[in-house]
Amino acid sequence: MLGDILLITEKHKNAAEVIFKYIMARRTDKMIIAISGESGSGKSELTHTLAKRLRREDIFAKPLHTDNYYTSDPLVRKEWRVSQGIENVVGYSEYDWATIHKNIDDFRHGRKSEMPCVDLVTEQVDRLITDFSTVDMLIVDGLYAMKAEGVDLKIFIELTYLQTKDKHTKDSRGKEMMDEARWAILHQEHNMVQALKPMADLLINLDYQVVEVQK
Repeated sequence: MLGDILLITEKHKNAAEVIFKYIMARRTDKMIIAISGESGSGKSELTHTLAKRLRREDIFAKPLHTDNYYTSDPLVRKEWRVSQGIENVVGYSEYDWATIHKNIDDFRHGRKSEMPCVDLVTEQVDRLITDFSTVDMLIVDGLYAMKAEGVDLKIFIELTYLQTKDKHTKDSRGKEMMDEARWAILHQEHNMVQALKPMADLLINLDYQVVEVQK
């Protein structure tokens, strides 16, 4: 998302280093990694840090942020959710999975692909063209990223919105932004995201340590 503010700390760097070593030991051609977790858990920060770490080894990893693929317009999404009933509409069906999977397929086959990108300043959806012929890996991140088709490595961040609540109470300018509807949205997302946890190959625990899931 254009204009996104990332707050990268040592915990993100340390987790990315562990995941990097895990990837290198199991690397496949055109590998797809998915990072799921609740709002504020550090998905974007971890994705960015991991991609940069891979780049140091001349591996081009492209982030695909699923928050760019909502079917509703950013400017009216909150009002629409409230009008339709938050518990009825907030969840997996809010995303344009057909386009997500088309972009993933284009990556797999090294094609050029048109991808949506939300400008967080204007809250408008732009369109970007990516040439996947030069991209080695895809990192899909977002609330429900692990539901994407063809993922080779699934990572789940266990932090919940209640444990990161300070991130939700103010915007980047320090302005209060929370209300009853926003908390209800976060709670519904919590229920939907937590249902994906059993799919994970790696967990990022509450201390932001990487734990391999024994299956």
